[in-house]
Amino acid sequence: MESKVRLNLYKHKKTINLNKLIPQVILHLILICGSITMLVPFIWMISTSLKDIGQVFIIPPVWIPHPIRWSNYIKAWTALPFANAYINSIKIAAIVVTATLLTSSMAAYAFAKIKFPGRDTIFIIFLATMMVPGQVTMIPTFILMKYIGWIDTHLPLIVPPSLFNAFGVFLLRQFMLSLPKELDEAAIIDGANHWFIYWEISLPLITPALSALGIFSFMGTWNNFMGPLIYLNTPEKFTVPLLLNFFKGMYITDWTLMMAASAIAIIPVLIVYLIGQKYIIEGVALTGIKA
Repeated sequence: MESKVRLNLYKHKKTINLNKLIPQVILHLILICGSITMLVPFIWMISTSLKDIGQVFIIPPVWIPHPIRWSNYIKAWTALPFANAYINSIKIAAIVVTATLLTSSMAAYAFAKIKFPGRDTIFIIFLATMMVPGQVTMIPTFILMKYIGWIDTHLPLIVPPSLFNAFGVFLLRQFMLSLPKELDEAAIIDGANHWFIYWEISLPLITPALSALGIFSFMGTWNNFMGPLIYLNTPEKFTVPLLLNFFKGMYITDWTLMMAASAIAIIPVLIVYLIGQKYIIEGVALTGIKA
């Protein structure tokens, strides 16, 4: 009798485990299929960058080039001033990321920790700007930049995104709201002012959110195409995404060189993401614990 009970319990546990396992297997299969779908364009880019121009649109597609043309990368790098564009993109991205982290964290601290009249209303209006499409403000912003003489400079690509990042402020504010109030109260009792609390207490505790925001800002700035297209005219000031467009001709496009240049252009973003992916997950996961 006892053995039958144990056998029934074992079968019941096995059934429960199987019921839990099946949805997980299905979910993982869906994720694997989605991952493969996302990787196919990237693999095609790498494959095309190593082909002859005549192998690009062969049907059925040739995924492994023969022969492999490593010289496409050298040609892509030397055909246009790619090194100069790299320097411009790195400079703009570094300045924007640094300034964004500073301004967004200061604004987030004010909205999260300092009580002032109309704070919540101002914050709601501030967030509402995220719903305004960039196409709506494109022409007024261009006219403003033209009046102050910033056309064909890097300033329109640096100053506006550095001073105004509603998503960054929201992300850091939600993270700061999750910090214990006792830390601020203890610091105030010891005579600390808001600047000390912000710099010495809040910033070290929101490192995951700062890292996530920094990576988002870098990727967005590095991949920005519309801004340089609107404001820059001199080839020496072009950024990497804008320079890639010059591989497209009016009648023909050298896809091998364009894909090689695209592979070169994606290296910094790939490195930054691989290094900081854990901070993205941690920063987003821990944000919004307390509304």
